[in-house]
Amino acid sequence: MPGHSPASGDKSQTTRATTVAAAAALTLVATCVHHASALSSPSNDNFLVSRRQFSLNHPTSAAIASMGVFLRQSADAATTTPSISNRFDSDILNAPPITAGTRYTGHENLYFPDWLEGEWDAVQTLVSTKTPLGLEYIGGPQGSIDVARASMSEQTKRLNEPVNLKLKFVKTKFGVAEDRRFNLRSRLDSFAGRSVVASVEYADVRESNRASILAAGGSEIDPLTTTVVYFKGPAAQKTFVISHGQEWDGGDSYVGYELDRSIFALTNANTAPPVTSDTEILYSLKRCDDGNVEGKLRLAGYLNPQSDKLYFDAKNRAVSLNDYTLLLRRSS
Repeated sequence: MPGHSPASGDKSQTTRATTVAAAAALTLVATCVHHASALSSPSNDNFLVSRRQFSLNHPTSAAIASMGVFLRQSADAATTTPSISNRFDSDILNAPPITAGTRYTGHENLYFPDWLEGEWDAVQTLVSTKTPLGLEYIGGPQGSIDVARASMSEQTKRLNEPVNLKLKFVKTKFGVAEDRRFNLRSRLDSFAGRSVVASVEYADVRESNRASILAAGGSEIDPLTTTVVYFKGPAAQKTFVISHGQEWDGGDSYVGYELDRSIFALTNANTAPPVTSDTEILYSLKRCDDGNVEGKLRLAGYLNPQSDKLYFDAKNRAVSLNDYTLLLRRSS
C-alpha cells in the first residue's frame, strides 16, 4: 500500500488470518489455538504466521443479508426447515441469511436441548479440512497462493489431534443456552495449550440485552449472544450472532446453526485496520445417555465483499469447510 513499509504491507496482506480468534464462540472452534497463541507471543514472526493460518479457517463476509435464503425462522426461539442437517453433507454451501434486526425480543439466542444443561468434559477432533472453491480462496484479501499454502499447512497439522476442554450450558427461562463467557475462554486456552485470554465480557445489543432479559423474567447470569474477548496479547475481538436456527423435536437428536460475525482489532500502536469475518457454525448432537453426548461440528467460512478480491467469484459460497467430531461426558 502507498506510504507503508514492506513490513506493514505484509501485515495488511495477511490481516484476515487473525480475524476470528474467538469465533468459535462459538462454538468449539479448535483452530483458534494458532491465533490465540500468537497474540501472546513476543515474536512478531509468529504473529504473522498465525494470521496466515487464520485465513484458512475464518474467511470473511461483511454483507450477506441480500443472499438466497435457505432457512425460515419463527419470531422467537428460532426453528428452521430440515435443511440444516443437509448442510453437513454438501461441499457447496451458500451463506445463510442475516436475521439479526428482524426480531427484537431482547433475549434472542441459539437454544439447545434440555439434556445438554450442565458442565461437560469435551474432546474435539478435526477430521477434515477442505477448500471447495480452490486454495486461492483462502489466500487473504489478495487471494495469495503463498498465504493459502501456509494456512493449509498449519491447519492440516491439526488433523486427528484431539483437544480436551470444558464446556458449560445453562438453563434459562427461554431455554438452555451455552455459557459463552465460560466456553470462549475454555476453547481458546485449551487449543492454545496455555492461558491466552485475559477476560471475556458480554455486550448488550438490541436482539439480546440484559434489560430485556430481566424484564421478561430472566436472570442477571443468563448468557447474551454478543461477547468481547480481550487477549493477553495486544488484541480484542467482538462477536455477534447474526443468524441462528435449530431442529429439535424434543428427542435425543439435535441439529442447529449460528452465523457469527466477528470484528478483530489490535489494541496497540499497530495501524492495521479492524477486520470483520463471518463464520457459520453447524452442530449435530446425539444423546447416548444422561452422561454422554456425541456429535459433529462443521465450520464454513465466507468471503468479505469489502476486502476480498475473489468475493464475487465465490458467489456467496463457502470457501473453507472444517469438520470435527465432538464427544461430551458429563463432568463429575
